[in-house]
Amino acid sequence: MSTNNIVEELKKNIAHFQKETEKEEAGKVVEVGDGIARISGLSKCQAGEMLEFSGDVFGLALNLEEETVGCVLLGDYEHIKEGDTVKRTNKILSVPVGEELIGRVVNSLGMAIDGGKDIKTTKFYPIEKIAPGVMTREPVTQPVQTGIKAIDAMIPIGRGQRELIIGDRQTGKTAVAIDTIINQKGKDMICVYVAIGQKESKIARIVAKLKETGAMDYTIVVVAGASSPAALSYIAPYSGVAMAEYFMDQGKDVLCVYDDLSKQAWAYREISLLLRRPPGREAYPGDVFYLHSRLLERACRRNKESGGGSITALPIIETQASDVTAYIPTNVISITDGQIFLETDLFYRGIRPALNVGISVSRVGGAAQIKPMKKVAGKLKLAMAQFREMEAFAQFASDLDPETKKQIERGQRITELLKQPQYQPVSVENQVVSIFATNNGYFDNVAVKDISTAEKKLNDFMNKSKRSLLDKIAAGEWDEKIEKELKSACEEFNK
Repeated sequence: MSTNNIVEELKKNIAHFQKETEKEEAGKVVEVGDGIARISGLSKCQAGEMLEFSGDVFGLALNLEEETVGCVLLGDYEHIKEGDTVKRTNKILSVPVGEELIGRVVNSLGMAIDGGKDIKTTKFYPIEKIAPGVMTREPVTQPVQTGIKAIDAMIPIGRGQRELIIGDRQTGKTAVAIDTIINQKGKDMICVYVAIGQKESKIARIVAKLKETGAMDYTIVVVAGASSPAALSYIAPYSGVAMAEYFMDQGKDVLCVYDDLSKQAWAYREISLLLRRPPGREAYPGDVFYLHSRLLERACRRNKESGGGSITALPIIETQASDVTAYIPTNVISITDGQIFLETDLFYRGIRPALNVGISVSRVGGAAQIKPMKKVAGKLKLAMAQFREMEAFAQFASDLDPETKKQIERGQRITELLKQPQYQPVSVENQVVSIFATNNGYFDNVAVKDISTAEKKLNDFMNKSKRSLLDKIAAGEWDEKIEKELKSACEEFNK
């Protein structure tokens, strides 16, 4: 190309050159420390917006004040210093969602932390979202089978319900949630387990157990460990429910476990006090109720016109000395549709799951049970409540009338029947058979200590020789004919 041609080409390019100006709002760090930064100069910043700091660290804007913006830092902030430039991203904090996350262990920002390959997904959901309105919801009617006899019979959980699991430390709260996840195998349910402030060793054991039982094939584990910054513990449950909402939008059913929300409230209290928000009762900020309500309200069952699908929430709350009337427990009890209360005394007496039948309740109740379970479990809660009263009374009375004696013996057998080892969920049809046999006196001649052996033998007998009857029960069929068949099967077994 000749020199003239080059000059002409350059002139042409210069003539058509248009400079595009990019407007970028930037601020300066005024103060940094304890995972919190104050920034000046970001007058148009939005609440919940991601802010970019040097060294690829992001912050989440929480306090919008007259002169400054208070934000929490999501990552290692030791290199950030006063005077550093901070840029707005104009994006509300979002996490990756999609099928690619199933079977993975991720942090609160949706990044893989299980040593596997990076998660490549094109879809992102904001962690904060307004919950579906009343008109897009429908009543809860389908059960979530936990595989735990005491819960499925007396405190049933439905798809789209929010059922609180509450109790002191080391009473088996996580065990109930993990058993429920394991029992969803083959039930067309995706599970999201959010671990907040848990020891990394405990989370590793849980993930290993889920892999061993094949439950990781339909589970996402979101982790904000005990060593993570408070900001990540605060956003972890919101990230988990955003990942669940993606599947609900596809018309699928999702189970979300938040283990546990007490630690999220502690993290939020820490952030709020560092941001100098006024402390209220027990030093929690005034909006700590809203912290949990806007999370748990996102669990619902949507109607067909709105795309169907459901999110069932199992929040876990840790109490101190069984005090259910403390601030955070009462807050969450008032948001949820019932609670499973696990009691320390029962746990140490060897009754596991250590379920307190008196305080535990499901506000959905029988609507979320299959018909056979509803029929056989009706008498169970009443019998258990009566037995608990009589049990205390029986210790003082030397000679009891036959009726009372019978009630106490039946109660002892039911208590023994409802004991269950960890990681061994029982199918709903086998539960129905066991409860039916106990209610109708087929175990009355069995010693209390041998009930679990007798139950195992009965279930083996039913699975081998009466499979078609069990299939009918599992499908929710129940009439006089099935009841007669079940009676004759129990009599045949007794012989």
